[in-house]
Formats: sequence, structure tokens, C-alpha cells
Amino acid sequence: MGDWKTEKSRWLEKTYEKARVKAPERKPAFATSSGVARPPLDGPDAAPESAYPQRLGFPGEYPFTRGVQPTMYRGRFWTMRQYAGFASAKASNERYHALLKAGQTGLSVAFDLPTQMGFDADSPRALGEVGKVGVSICSVRDMQVLLEDIPLGEVSTSMTINATAPILLCLYAAVGEAQGVPMDALQGTVQNDILKEYIARGTYIYPPAASLRLITNLFAFCSKRVPKWNPISISGYHIREAGSTAAQEVGFTLADGVAYVDAALQAGLAVDDFAGRLSFFFNVHNDFLEEVAKFRAARRLWARVMKERFHAKDPRSMMLRFHAQTAGSTLTAQQPMTNVVRVGLQAMAAVLGGAQSLHTNSWDEALALPSEDSARLALRTQQVIAYETGVADTIDALGGSYHVERLTDELEAKAEGYLKKVDDLGGMVRAIEQGYPQQEIQDAAYRAQRAQETGDAVVVGVNKFQVDEAAPTGLLRVDESVEAEQVQRLAELRKTRKSDATTRALDALKKSAGTADQNLVPLIYDAVKAEASLGEISDALRAVFGEHREHVVL
Repeated sequence: MGDWKTEKSRWLEKTYEKARVKAPERKPAFATSSGVARPPLDGPDAAPESAYPQRLGFPGEYPFTRGVQPTMYRGRFWTMRQYAGFASAKASNERYHALLKAGQTGLSVAFDLPTQMGFDADSPRALGEVGKVGVSICSVRDMQVLLEDIPLGEVSTSMTINATAPILLCLYAAVGEAQGVPMDALQGTVQNDILKEYIARGTYIYPPAASLRLITNLFAFCSKRVPKWNPISISGYHIREAGSTAAQEVGFTLADGVAYVDAALQAGLAVDDFAGRLSFFFNVHNDFLEEVAKFRAARRLWARVMKERFHAKDPRSMMLRFHAQTAGSTLTAQQPMTNVVRVGLQAMAAVLGGAQSLHTNSWDEALALPSEDSARLALRTQQVIAYETGVADTIDALGGSYHVERLTDELEAKAEGYLKKVDDLGGMVRAIEQGYPQQEIQDAAYRAQRAQETGDAVVVGVNKFQVDEAAPTGLLRVDESVEAEQVQRLAELRKTRKSDATTRALDALKKSAGTADQNLVPLIYDAVKAEASLGEISDALRAVFGEHREHVVL
């Protein structure tokens, strides 16, 4: 036998090509969503062992390719954090208790669109949306109901909220204080990632400069007052849901991260004082091996950025810790029980890729909000992976696979290319203003849609293997009475609170917002405790900051 390259050439010519002529392959070429070619066979030329110490390292050590903790899941499993919230605070509280009873290990709160956009339930702009895609929270009284009998000193909570993130964290902290839990004992995350809202999702309120001020204000507040809290979850999930490739998801997400670090440094924070609490949020899509490689590439690239670009010294500042969620965009309304299989495989990819926490979608989410039974099955999916498969017993079990290592290298290179392009455009805010990431994502989404329409990309049950089927029954629907009841609760709040104290707190917030450098989070906390509503606090800031208008890409 000769060396690997010689033998590979022999095999390609003598064995592989003969087989291809006799029985043509399924496609003329094979590649991932990011355009990374898939040759028929990878070997040690793709991942030479001599490069392992520098490129892979060891778990818990720079560059963190193989995981951010030395023991990974051998110490404890990832946090099983099912995203939930709908209708009223009371209904959502009941769902949280059901999930905790079923073995969930952390909370994840979904808010309705009015809450995300800074509107109270009685706003004309909230009409028809109250409680529909998440829970409606208008005041500290609603938050008290949402978290009733949940020990905030013991449970970590993730809140998927962006433009109004400082308000929701203050509401949460106020409930913690009422429970006797000090701020420095609270654990959790607010998403607080406004740049991806401008890029891919749209639940922004204020212009970029004002939004970045609020974000960095929260960084500073948390570093001093809520040290166990992650003040941002830099999110690639929605970028991928909008149609990006895996490489774009990593590249644009890390470019957002760079913008937040830059903003914090410009605000006078020291990198090692806040970077260790940055967290990330990624999608888990269908291409199993590409997704595993994506997470490894993201960890390694972020570690290099923090060390080489921002000169971080603390290893925790270089760690990319991430929550993952299975891909909602891959769920189908046709033959929806097939979604159980999709979610199971995506969840396995997240675990093999080293996620710190995970949400698994419910099979019925292409049709409605998850029912209690479907939410429990989604949680059971994670528990089967954790307790029955053995994949959590070995760290980075796919590390060293020739194919996975090559995918990791090539995805890292492609993502780094997007980072460089954003830098060349003047940073992510300027890139967004010029429509660059939006256009790239739109183009990728178009290509993916065309591949489905032509049949080049198979979606089981949609463009192949269709069947006639009856409409599913037993789906969860939000009762229309929820909106009227929430409006009534808000009216009761305004009638019974101490209005003078509320007015003083809102006036103080508005006045401080007009200054250049005062941290607004303590004033938001004062307003929350004075029972100002979420909409009133948002309006006080709107009066000073104005509202962002979208840059339309044609």
C-alpha cells in the first residue's frame, strides 16, 4: 500500500469511477447549504493530525473547538429549556409548572408581539395580537402572576425579548425582590439582540444608536448588580429562519457580536468585565453533519476574534456559550408527525455540537401553538438523547472525523469571509444600513426555495411522498377573551396604583434619556417598581429616541 494520497487517487480512478459509470450518482454534485463541496471521501489530507493541537485543542481550553467545559456532559447535561408562553400570565404559569414537573431544567419565556414592540394590551396597535404568539406582559403585576410559585433563586430563566429587554429584566428583578431573592442571585438570559431584528426579524423600536445605548447600559448594570445574568444572547437563530446558510448564520451572528463588544468598549467597559457573560443562540437545521461542524467552527472563530482582535485575557471571555433551538422553518403542516423525526435528529446534532442549553420544537408548531402533550413529547426527545443514547458520555464524539473536521475548517473560513466583508463596509450597523446582510440572506432564501420547487431539495411530505390526510385535531387555540381580560387588568392597574409616583418615575426616565451618558436601567427599574406599564416606559423612551424606519432592500 502507498501513502494516503496515492491510494486515494488509485481508488478514485480504479474503483469509484467505474462504479459511477455503472450506476450514476443521485446528483451531479453534492454540497452543504453553505456551498461547501462534499467529495465522495475525506481522509487525513482534509484534517491532518499535526494540526489538531492548534486547530482543535482540548475541551475547556482555547480555541474551544471541542467544547467550552472540560467535562462537557459528563459533568451535567445541557439545560433542557423549552420555550413556552401564550395567552395570559396565568395560563403560561401553569404550562411552566407542567414542564418543570416533567423534568425541564430551566424556563424560557415567549412574549406576544405587543410586549416585544413596547405596546400595552389596550394600544390600538396591539389589537388582535394580545397573547397570540406568546404571553402578554404589561406590568409588574402580570410578571408576578407569570412567575407565581417559581423559585427565582433556584431556576434560571431565558427571556426571548429584544427592544424591551431592559424593561423585562427589571420586571423579573422586581418579582425576585418581592420573593426575597436579591439581584445578584438571579440567573438567566435576555436575548437583547437588536441588530438581528434589523437584519431578519423586525421587532425593533428605536434607531440603532439608541438601541445600542440601552444594550450597553444593560451590560454595565448586570456586571455590577446581576452578575450571574447573561445580558445578551446574540442570535443567529432568526437569521437562519429568514433563509440564511449555515456559514451566513455564523458570520452575521459573530459580526453582531463584534458590534456589541465594540459598543461596550466605546461606552467605557473593560472587555473582561462583560465578555464572559455574552451568550449566543443558534439554529439547528437539517444537514446533520454541517450543523455539528457549524457549532465547532463558531466556537473556534469567536475565540480567535476575542483573543486577537479584542485582546481578551480571561479564557471565559473567549468562550462561545450557546443555546440551540431546532429549526422551526423545517417543520411541515403536511404529515406533521414527521416533525418528531426532524426534531430528534436536529436535537442530536445540537448535543454532538456541544450546546449548553436546548429547546426542541413540538410537532404541531407549523399549525398552532404547542399543546401540553406535544410540548411534553418535545421535552422527552431531549431526555431520551440524554439518558438513553450514550452520546453525552464522550466529549466531542465526532471530533477527528475527516469529514467533520474539513467541514469545520471550511465553514469557519466562509464565516470569517462574511466578518471581513462587514468590517470592510464599516461594521454591522453600516452594513445593515446598506442592506448587505439582508440581501445575502434573501438571495440564499430564494435559492433554497427554488431548490424545493424544482425538487432538487426534497421535503418529505411536501414535494415528495405526499399523502391525502385529514386535518389534525386537538390543536391549541388562544381564546379571544384573553385580550379583553388583559385590557381589564391594565385598567385596574391604572386605577389602583399610586399615579404620582408613576408619573415622577416616567418623567425622570425621559429626562435622563435626553442625556448622553446616564445609565437608564436603574431608572427603568424605578419606573417598574412604581407600576408604570411596559407601554408607558417604552413611550417615554420613544419620545426622546424616536422610532426606527426599516431600510428596504429592493
